[in-house]
Amino acid sequence: MAIITELSERPQWIEAFSVMKQLRPHLTEALFLNLVEEMHHSGYTMFGLYDHSRLEAVIGFTITTNLYYGKHVWVYDLVTEERSRGKGYGYELLSFVEAFAVHNNCECLALSSGVQRYDTHRFYTKKMNYKEVSKVFKKDFG
Repeated sequence: MAIITELSERPQWIEAFSVMKQLRPHLTEALFLNLVEEMHHSGYTMFGLYDHSRLEAVIGFTITTNLYYGKHVWVYDLVTEERSRGKGYGYELLSFVEAFAVHNNCECLALSSGVQRYDTHRFYTKKMNYKEVSKVFKKDFG
């Protein structure tokens, strides 16, 4: 039986790193912990899905407000342990956050996904019924 719980303390973030690293391979554990701690102070919330006491999926998001979405949940990170993909954990975790958004009077849930992640895009559009509404543009400095 899967259990979803908030990951709000450093020992939980340490546990989440091995799963999150599969989505964010450029991060070291130290950098991950520093960033999550800083983000946590700014409203970043992380939940984990456990099945038989094993962390199988992680989601990180904020509730924010802007002119084009109003009050909404922005998902920064959603990843399922590679060995466990296809078991419905991502669906369950994202559905949980959708209900969290509704409970917190959000207008919608939004996220971006790397252009190379075709299977992920299919998951969002076909399984989760999300619409592709924009493209994100980025310019690195340094």
